[in-house]
Amino acid sequence: MLHAHDVEMICGARHGDPFAVLGPHAAAAGRTSVRCFLPGARSVAVASAKGVLLGPLVQQDETGFFEGEVALLPGTAYRLQVEWSDGHSASIEDPYRFPLVLAEMDVWLLGEGTHLRPYEVLGARPSVMDGVAGTRFAVWAPNASRVSVVGDFNFWDGRCHPMRCRRECGVWELFLPGVQAGAKYKFEIRSQSGEVLPARADPYALQAELRPATASVVAQLQPFVPPSADRKHANALDAPISIYEVHLGSWRRKEGNQWLDWDELGDSLVAYAVEMGFTHLELLPISEHPFDGSWGYQPVGMYAPTARFGDPAGFARFVAHCHAKGVGLILDWVPAHFPTDAHGLGNFDGTHLYEYADPREGFHNDWNTLIYNLGRTEVSNFLVGNSLYWLERFGVDGLRVDAVASMLYRDYSRKAGEWIPNVHGGRENLETIAFLKRMNEVVGTERSQAITLAEESTAFPSVSRPTYAGGLGFHYKWNMGWMHDTLAYMERDPIYRKHHQGEISFSLVYAFTENFVLPISHDEVVHGKGSLLNKMPGDRWQQFANLRAFLGYMYAHPGKKLLFMGCEFAQDREWNHDQSLDWHLLEHAPHAGIQCLVRDLNTLYKATPALYQLDFVPAGFEWLEHNDTEHSVLSFVRRGLDKRSFIVAVCNFTPNVWNGYRLGVPQPGTYHERLNTDSAHYGGSNVGTPLATATADDTAWHGQAHSVVLNLPPLATVFLEWKA
Repeated sequence: MLHAHDVEMICGARHGDPFAVLGPHAAAAGRTSVRCFLPGARSVAVASAKGVLLGPLVQQDETGFFEGEVALLPGTAYRLQVEWSDGHSASIEDPYRFPLVLAEMDVWLLGEGTHLRPYEVLGARPSVMDGVAGTRFAVWAPNASRVSVVGDFNFWDGRCHPMRCRRECGVWELFLPGVQAGAKYKFEIRSQSGEVLPARADPYALQAELRPATASVVAQLQPFVPPSADRKHANALDAPISIYEVHLGSWRRKEGNQWLDWDELGDSLVAYAVEMGFTHLELLPISEHPFDGSWGYQPVGMYAPTARFGDPAGFARFVAHCHAKGVGLILDWVPAHFPTDAHGLGNFDGTHLYEYADPREGFHNDWNTLIYNLGRTEVSNFLVGNSLYWLERFGVDGLRVDAVASMLYRDYSRKAGEWIPNVHGGRENLETIAFLKRMNEVVGTERSQAITLAEESTAFPSVSRPTYAGGLGFHYKWNMGWMHDTLAYMERDPIYRKHHQGEISFSLVYAFTENFVLPISHDEVVHGKGSLLNKMPGDRWQQFANLRAFLGYMYAHPGKKLLFMGCEFAQDREWNHDQSLDWHLLEHAPHAGIQCLVRDLNTLYKATPALYQLDFVPAGFEWLEHNDTEHSVLSFVRRGLDKRSFIVAVCNFTPNVWNGYRLGVPQPGTYHERLNTDSAHYGGSNVGTPLATATADDTAWHGQAHSVVLNLPPLATVFLEWKA
């Protein structure tokens, strides 16, 4: 019979090796000792898989521990016939008769931190073992003394289902027969000191409850989405990429201020993106997060699409709908930090498992969040696997990595003495750099059609250069310098702009050092910064005209484009995540004009290779004049692969009309106006060159052998296309 100490440890949920006690154990020849712990059971008997009664078990402890020998060959399936204290009877499978959950190769790769798809074996995965349907549970908690699965299937009782520890990799595992998709669960963990920690949500959960509830939900893994040559072409460096950035909870709401679900968003949001001519949607983080006000940037469930809009299958349908309509989908992705919520990753197994132990390395003072210890291979693997999960299992086109600057530098937003140098005494976070390189290499190898984009606000070199060339391996980098300088210029009264011409032109000094995206993101229209419209100076007409000129300049400038929702129709107020955008503004002509302009800019952009094919090489750009400070005029040429076709962009950042403005041009011939942001169609004054064409003469100007004479409209950008 079992030692009383083992019985006591099982009944008290303190035993670290339950399979050494529970389940079948060899006894005399042809017999097996069966032990089980079933709180609330009155009697237990063992039956064969076909229901033949083999014998009763003896209750050894009043809390529900039973033991006995039966005529059963080792390895033979059996069931437990249970009579519960409430009088009900049931025939159940014994979880402790089933074999190991993790295969040896998975154990090896998890321990090594090189498992490309750890989500396939960790977490809760519905499966069949020995012909029995149930769910495999596995969680990494190497420093725990005991881990149990708790859920709505066992009254959240940590005594019922303690797990087996695979010491080779620190993973606890258990197969629970009968537990199916939809079951709610967590992991109850006892630390080495004996403390029972608050129940943890599953780091690898594929689904979660809607906040404020915090349980994980058993869910099927989404099927693999095959690679697509079309999507690879649409995401390429020489493709037109115009991104509409969206916070799903506040883009548009339905009656009662309720969120749209995935299918409703598929019908409305995707259709709107198509109508407006955007090539991609970018969603603020949709990984499960407990607090709406974090906008998703403090995620707890990295593998779970938020329950706010439906289940994971709904999100998969949304992605498929995007692609069916020719729209790419990019997700904001947050490997920089995570919140301190008790059900999350912090102090996960009673130790600083996912985060650095020292707050000088492991805590963000700006956001009150914890920082991943990316020097730990299992943590790095958790995130690298997560990047591949979204790309392969949902088919999303790319990941925009948030707060990269905060990851790269150990002294980010820290004073002297508040940070720890790296092993060489420097400020760079070498572990993060290695992680980002590996993540980008894995994505490039396993999902070559996908792209990664870095929100990186410093001068860290070669962010969007290949790792083999010494770069971080991102495909694109957000051009925060362009955003800052250009908005600073646009916010100035036009009378003073001539003194700050360098702000609007400086971005071309470094424009080809990275593969840049020009971002006008959510960060520019919150926290007292005002809306994009209200950044513009002047009376109401001039505000709209300035905004139109700015948008035209943005689409003419080298780099892919990103515009936050609401900016495309000049929302008046700051963005508020708790309510819908102000769609009623489109009843007013100036706002409708801005929307029409953005639609036409996207149309022109996609139809004009000169505006996108050579975004990242100097051959795609040529200044005509950037020193005309007296008129606050900028003019330049954009070229594509076909050198005989090019676009001339001219920007007048004053409210004055410059009649008879002579502009040097590269070729003789006729220049046709393709778009004028001052058109009455957009709410402008309709000033422009007569007949919207200009013929070059032989007058040398601006360093060019030919020139044209234009009437430049006030506060406007004009696109001219050359034809021989």
